[in-house]
This record gives sequence, C-alpha cells and structure tokens, in this order.
Amino acid sequence: MRTPPRSLMAAAAVPLALAAAVTVLKAGHWQLYADRHRIHLAPYPRRSCPDCRGAGGWWADGLFPEMEACGCWSERHELRIRLLPVPARPDEPPF
Repeated sequence: MRTPPRSLMAAAAVPLALAAAVTVLKAGHWQLYADRHRIHLAPYPRRSCPDCRGAGGWWADGLFPEMEACGCWSERHELRIRLLPVPARPDEPPF
C-alpha cells in the first residue's frame, strides 16, 4: 500500500515547524515550558546585554542587599496559556 504524498508532506512539516519554533524562541530569548495543563513562555536574560552580561541583574548595596533585575528580561511580559484545569487534590477542600 502506497502512502499518499499529502501525508508524507504533513509528516515532514511537523519537524520543520518544530525546528523553526525552537529557532524563534532562542533568537527572542524565550524559555518554553509546556505540559497538558499549560503552555508557559518566559523571557530570560540576554548573554549580550551590556548591563548584566547575561547574569540577569546585580546586587544593590545597602543594609539589606537585594538583587535588582536587569531590564533586558524583567520588563518583558510572561505568557501563560491554560489548556486543561489542574485537578484538585483529594485532601484539600474545593474552595
């Protein structure tokens, strides 16, 4: 039995689309997390940033030192797409 050319083209298109998506995410400095409940895109620091040099921030001096986040990633919004609801744990009340 011969496989129709359309199904072969579709089978070849999936890895190509996946490779293109990975390239775009790396070029835009995005980190992808996906499972059956959510898709989460989060920015991460650029290695070529002149301010933080890829560290993501720096420590501020003072009595209570805190890390200040660099604008190369902290000013970009995260994207969360909810797919399926997370099931409730049996030992917790539903509300």
